[in-house]
Order: sequence, then structure tokens, then C-alpha cells
Amino acid sequence: MSYLKSFAGENPNYKNEIFAGLTVAMTMIPESLSFAILAGLSPLSGLYAAFIMGLFTALFGGRPGMVSGGAGATVIVLIALMKSHGVEYVFGAVALAGIIQFFVGLLKLGKFVRLIPQSVMYGFVNGLAIVIFMSQLEQFKVFASSGYSWLSGNPLYSMAGLVMLTIAVVLLFPKITKFIPSSLVAILVVFAVVTGFNIPTKTVADMASIAGGFPPFHIPSIPFTWEAFTIILPYAGIMACVGLLETLLTLSLVDEITKTRGSANRECMAQGGANLINGFFTGMGGCAMIAQTFVNLEAGSKGRLSGVIAAVTILLVILFGAPLIGQLPMAALVGVMMIVALRTFNWGSFSLISKVPISDMIVIFMVTAVTVIFHNLALAVFIGVVLSALVFCWESSRRIRARKYINAQGVKHYELYGPLFFGSVTTFLEIFDVHADPEEVILDFKDCRISDLSAMEALNKLAILYKEEGKHIKLIHLSEDCIKLLNQAKDLMVIDSDLNKS
Repeated sequence: MSYLKSFAGENPNYKNEIFAGLTVAMTMIPESLSFAILAGLSPLSGLYAAFIMGLFTALFGGRPGMVSGGAGATVIVLIALMKSHGVEYVFGAVALAGIIQFFVGLLKLGKFVRLIPQSVMYGFVNGLAIVIFMSQLEQFKVFASSGYSWLSGNPLYSMAGLVMLTIAVVLLFPKITKFIPSSLVAILVVFAVVTGFNIPTKTVADMASIAGGFPPFHIPSIPFTWEAFTIILPYAGIMACVGLLETLLTLSLVDEITKTRGSANRECMAQGGANLINGFFTGMGGCAMIAQTFVNLEAGSKGRLSGVIAAVTILLVILFGAPLIGQLPMAALVGVMMIVALRTFNWGSFSLISKVPISDMIVIFMVTAVTVIFHNLALAVFIGVVLSALVFCWESSRRIRARKYINAQGVKHYELYGPLFFGSVTTFLEIFDVHADPEEVILDFKDCRISDLSAMEALNKLAILYKEEGKHIKLIHLSEDCIKLLNQAKDLMVIDSDLNKS
């Protein structure tokens, strides 16, 4: 019953779902074509991926309203494999990536996306918005004998004017009515203007032919050997990681926007299943597409139906509608994607400059910059997470401290506070005055935790120092996990094995 509710949303609005699906399909077609051509694949491989990813994840994914397709983040990973071993190895890598993703979801590892800090999320969103916007500027170029060059003269004025018209319709039409998504209206208006006034401008058909048949079943023609497996495994592993990272970040953003919770593990399995099918049906594979997801949400979609509509529309275009869709002006699609980019950018992050720690602002800037410069979302997020972790470790390392006193029996007490881990062991050891302390010393761990091997080694070193002075230390108020940790390593340590919490 819950699945049926999610198919069209909690309070079904079939009009919104249908229009949203059509709008998503129109914006996904040129993007899928661009990524396929960039990778040296057949344009139809991009459209097949958009259809397969979109349909499978819409039906079985863990997040209603999210859109998947042939995404550049995953395709870029496969370019080197395409150049070195050809398209058959690419299809094999896509299928293997799908298997890896499926098992990530099956083993419930999708939850680790929660470890990504909010500052990394802001940087990811801002960088992606800039990349989406900048990629649209490529449509203002034309191919000549000397290579690509910027449009000039009337072609430039026509392109720019039609883009501005698209943006104006997207922004102003909702003031008239919200019955039809403004993005779809803008595409239709610009199409009508170009057709009615016979304006020469770039169209979808100028990119590549999109006519074809149903995705054909095809077993990748690669040797079933260990050598072939080792060739495709690194590419498949990177593609799986990049795809899941972008997908799970998109899922988290949609959760935040819709105030609902999706299933990360279910989405991982759906992404894996879709990519596995792609590998056997000549699709280039893909992942969640954040721009199309935002288009979908802004068009009013709340369920799975819009994703199904988008996927089926793409298939119908391949089978029957190529001549018509091929005449869509690229300016209309560029205008829609520019609006998406502007709305994707988290403008509120500028207000954080004087309100959050400088380290968080550095992380936001770094993730944004790496995303824009390298167009590698996985690398950007990885750098952001590592930088955030290092900052956290540095700050935590300074929080270890102790309250010291000697009781009536002459026993020295150290009431410890803060985490004891690899980053804080140096400060921890500096707390103690081994030479001046009495013969019996008690370390109170009521407000302190032993976290790792470095912490255990620091305790062992401290015990040795006191032992060399003919003194004895005792640990009290240890938590259950700390006791278990020390007892497991008691053969390697000089601390008494009689550990207790009292």
C-alpha cells in the first residue's frame, strides 16, 4: 500500500506528474546525448541509459521524485576504458558496477552517506550549480574547420534572445497559473516562436540523430578471463562509487527539500539493478541526476509516476518522435537548465560567512572549487570529507583535559574529560606528572573514552612510566566498550587486567 501511495504521491496530482515527466524528458535528452558523444559512444547509448535508469529507479528506487539517467559523472570515468579497450569493455564495466552497487545496498552500506558534513553538502550543491550553468555556455559555440568557436552576429543574438525568452517565461508564467509547469510552457513557446518566424538556430537534431529501436539485448563481447576482469574492475569500482555518491547526496538533498525520508539502501540496489541492465542493453549507465530531479520537483512531482512518464517519453522519442523532438531549439533547453542552476545554488551559504567557523567556509569553498575545476564530484566530496575530518580531529585533540586532586588517603586522582584517540594522546600524556605523583594513582574515565589503538598505546606507555618509578595506576569508571577493548589487548599491555567501573 505504501508503494502505491508513493507512485503518484501522498495526495495524487496526476496532471503535475505527467507534465513533470514530459519536462524532465525534454531536458534529459540533450544532456544524455552530450555525455554519450563526449565518451565516444553512440548517441543512442545515452538515450538508452536515460530510459533504463529512469524507468527502473522510478519503479524500484528508494526516493519518489528523484530522477536518474545517463549522467556525466559516471560516464567520464569510462572514457579512458573506451579509448584503450573499446565499447564492449565499457558495457562490461557498467554491468559490473551495477553488481557492486546492488551489493552495497544489500549490505546496507548506504547509510554511510550520513557521515558527509553539511559544509560538504553546501559545497557540492554550489559547485554542481556552477558546472550546470557553465556547461550551458557550450551551446553558444559552433564547430568550424578550426575547431569550436563562439557564436557571433545574428546567430549569437538569436540564441541569446531565445534563451532570455525562455528564462522570462519560466519566471513569469507561474504568476499567471501554475496549472502547467512553466519550464514545459517555456519550451513550447520558444519552439512556436522559432517555427512561426522561421528563426535559424541550433536544434536537438544538430547534436546527433536520436532515431532508433528498442534497446537491444547484447552480452558484452569480452573474454571471460581473469585478465579481462582485472581490466574492467577498477573502472567499475570507481563508477560504482561515483554513481552512488552522487545518488545518495541527491537523495539527501531531496529528503531535505521534501521533509521526508527516502531509503538509501533501496536506492543503491535500484541503481545497481539499472546499471546491470544497462550493461546488457547497450546503455552507457548512469546515476541520479540532480538537475533533472530539481526540474521534476519544481514541476510539482511528489511520486514515482513522473519518472516513469519521463522514461517512457524518451523511449517513444527514440521509436517514433525523433523528427519532432529533433526540431526543439537548444536555446529553450539551455534557458531551462540555467534557471535550474540558479535555483540549485545555495545562495544562503553567503550569509554563513560570518556565522560559522572559518574551517566550514574553507570546506565549502574547497568542495565548490574542486567541483568546478575538475568536474569531479566524487573527488570534491572526498576532499571535503577528509578536510572536515582533519579539522574535527584537530579540534577534538585539544579537548582532552583533567581535574586533579589528592584524597585523604594520599591517592592522586585524575578525572579525565574528552576523547582519547590518536589526535589527543600527546596532550593526554602531558597531563601527568609521573615523577612527583604518589605511589598510587587513579585515572577516572567517567567522562572520557578510549577510542583506538593509539589511545591504548598511550595508556600502556603511561603505565610503564609509573611502573619504572615504582608506582601503580588504576583505571575506574570505564564504559563497557572500553573494558572490552582493553581486555582484548590485555596480553599486550602492562595495565592490570582487573578492570572495573567502580
